[in-house]
Amino acid sequence: MAGKRRRLAERRKALGYSQELFADQLGIDRTTAGRWELGKTEPCPYIRPKMCDLLKVTPDELDDLLGLREGHDQPPQTTSMPIVIGQVVTEARSTGQSDDMYRRELLRLLSVAGTLMVLPQSANADVQDWVGQSGEADDIEQHTLLSGHLWQVFALAKSKRLVYPLVHDQLRLLVKQMDEVHSARDRHRLCVVACDLFQLAGEICFDSNRYTDAAYCYTMAVSAGREARCYDRWACALTRQAFVSLYDHEFPEARAVLSAAARIAQQGDSQLSTRHWVAAVQAEAHAGVGDRAACERVLAVADQVLDLADPARPGGWLRFDGSRLADQRGTCYLTLGRADLAEASLLAALGQATSLRRRGSVLTDLAALSLQRRDLDQFLHYAGCAVDVAEQTQSAGYVGRKLHGIQQQLQPFLSDALVIQLNDRITPLSAPAPH
Repeated sequence: MAGKRRRLAERRKALGYSQELFADQLGIDRTTAGRWELGKTEPCPYIRPKMCDLLKVTPDELDDLLGLREGHDQPPQTTSMPIVIGQVVTEARSTGQSDDMYRRELLRLLSVAGTLMVLPQSANADVQDWVGQSGEADDIEQHTLLSGHLWQVFALAKSKRLVYPLVHDQLRLLVKQMDEVHSARDRHRLCVVACDLFQLAGEICFDSNRYTDAAYCYTMAVSAGREARCYDRWACALTRQAFVSLYDHEFPEARAVLSAAARIAQQGDSQLSTRHWVAAVQAEAHAGVGDRAACERVLAVADQVLDLADPARPGGWLRFDGSRLADQRGTCYLTLGRADLAEASLLAALGQATSLRRRGSVLTDLAALSLQRRDLDQFLHYAGCAVDVAEQTQSAGYVGRKLHGIQQQLQPFLSDALVIQLNDRITPLSAPAPH
């Protein structure tokens, strides 16, 4: 990084912006803009498009002003990065690294961040609490804001893999900040941000059908939540970890993890829906081992989320608000073989589905229900719609994996030409991701 970014300051001045006005237009503190120009910190990825607009430069030209490009022999750019326009996520300029390169680098950064989290604090850390306190606090606040922004991008993006580059960039900045942090208090705050970011990385891997990578990300998130003593995030990371076992039909293992998550959630914020989400996922694990009594007991706990007077909404790492109770109840009854109860819940859920991925999941469950009833016409309708969603969203992990479970039951029907066509469409969706 350049010791002083004179070209950045000169560009700002040439366009008539004082440092204070420039910072105000970006919604940041003036001291933050000052540290950028001194070369002490880098702007977070989410704010760079705004800087490009204000400075009337391209992203590559902004990198030059920031001194981030050591030359112009960058590799050709191939992977798209999403941007948010209103309520739609589109593909923006390409990023220069393949998905697999981002994956390997992201996992490497996770390992480095995990190590920095648990390294002993230096002996004079408390004495140094005052050193750079204002600047570090401002940078950590940027990390926190960006974490919420990235969860929003993830929720809006049709293809979740497009969020890879953004998470990679943010994780790189987080590692740098963790390596330079002076105080125990700021280190604690960075662990909280790390827990959010590790969970998001796991969600991207999970959606890409990379369960081993997802499990590693969630394990790192569990460590970050525990290190920060942030019980709600800790419990959520464990719950996401349990999903890996659920999708592999390892129900006893999932129950053990979720039992720990439930105990930790009890120590969290009673105004958050953490314990109710854990209970909803526990219901799926209980249904998987055929324990209907335990399933319905925790479903009742999940239903209590509707009784929260004014539940806090902390961000993307916790999104359970009761709107998916019908989905989860339908999934549980389907697993338990209660077709009558499952159908009523799933049809209600289909009418409430607000995202393509959620709709794809419900459609897949309805297809499985139709197959149980040997209603081939209804199966072809629901399964066909689910495949449409999976192809549109490239959600191999979330929808494709569920369709793969149905595919294994199609053997008796493969004399039907329409079933053969559908089976051929499911196959590439459910193929394991390369390692």
